[in-house]
Amino acid sequence: MGSLNGEHMDYSRLIDAETWAFIRRVSESYPDDAVTLDIEEQRQVYDAMCRVFSQGRPEGVKTEDRDANGVPVRLYWAGRPTRTVIYAHGGGFILGGLESHDDVCAEICAQTGYRVVAVDYRLCPEHRHPAQFHDCRTALEWAEAEFGDPVVLTGDSAGGNLVAAVAHAARGRSKSILGQVLIYPVLAARGDAPSYSEHAEAPMLTAADVDFYQDIRFDGPRPAGDPTWAPLSDSDFEDLPPTVVITADCDPLRDDGRMYCEAIATAGGRAAWINEEGLIHGYLRARGSVTRAQDSFERITVAIEALGQGLWPYD
Repeated sequence: MGSLNGEHMDYSRLIDAETWAFIRRVSESYPDDAVTLDIEEQRQVYDAMCRVFSQGRPEGVKTEDRDANGVPVRLYWAGRPTRTVIYAHGGGFILGGLESHDDVCAEICAQTGYRVVAVDYRLCPEHRHPAQFHDCRTALEWAEAEFGDPVVLTGDSAGGNLVAAVAHAARGRSKSILGQVLIYPVLAARGDAPSYSEHAEAPMLTAADVDFYQDIRFDGPRPAGDPTWAPLSDSDFEDLPPTVVITADCDPLRDDGRMYCEAIATAGGRAAWINEEGLIHGYLRARGSVTRAQDSFERITVAIEALGQGLWPYD
C-alpha cells in the first residue's frame, strides 16, 4: 500500500477549517501515537475521547440494557416503534462499546422514530474473528424474535463491516432485513484500491492503521475468499438488501464503499454510494461542530428511515 501519493494530497485545501478544528480536538484526546499503547490503554484513551465529543441523548429517548442470547445490547426507543435498527459500533474491532456510540444511537432513534439495538460485540484481540460476526448475527436473530419488526442494519467503520457480513450470511434465511446503511465501512480483504494509496496518510485513519486493525482479527494470515470478515471477497452479490454506503472522501476506505455498491448494482441489486467531500474517517463525532458532518448525519438518518419504510429515493 505505502504512501506514495498520500504525502502529496493537499489536505489543507481538501479539508475545511471546521473539520481541521475537529481533527485537532481529536488529536488532543487521542494522539497519533495511541497505536503504540497496549490495547487496554488504547481503549481508555478512546473511551475518554468519545466522552469529550458526546452530545448526550435527545429528550424522550428511553434506554434499557438487555441480554440478547448472551450478547449485551442496549435498546433505544421513543414512542412505539415498528422498525428496528441493529447498530454495530466502530473502533477497529478492538475499541468501543455501548458507551462510545451511545449518543449516535440515541440520535438515530430520535430522528427516525425506530427502535435501535446497539450491539456490544466481543473485541479483538481477546476474541478473534468470527466472534464479532457471530455476536452481531446473534443480536439480529434475537431482535427478530423479540420484536418481530422489519430491520435496518447499520454500522460505522468496523461496525459497517460486521453488519454487511451479517447481511450476506442472512440471505435466504432472514425475511426481516429491509436494508443496510454502512458508514465509512471497511469491506475489502486487501487495501489495493486507489483510495488506499491516495489517502494512505489521511488524517484520522491511515492505510497502515487499516492494516493493523484487519490483521489483529486473526491469529494467523487473513483467510481468503471469506465474506464473513471481508464482504467484498464474496463471489455472489445477488439478493442483498437495498444498500446505502456513505464514505468520507479523505479516507483510505473510500473505495471499499464504491466497489461494494458497484458489485451489488452489477448483480442487479439496489445500491447507492454517497461520498462526502472534504470529510475524514470518524466524522460522526464531528456532527455537533462541523457543518459538512451534520449534513452527512442527516443523510444517514434519512437513509435509515427511508429503507425502513421500503422507500428508495436514490434513482
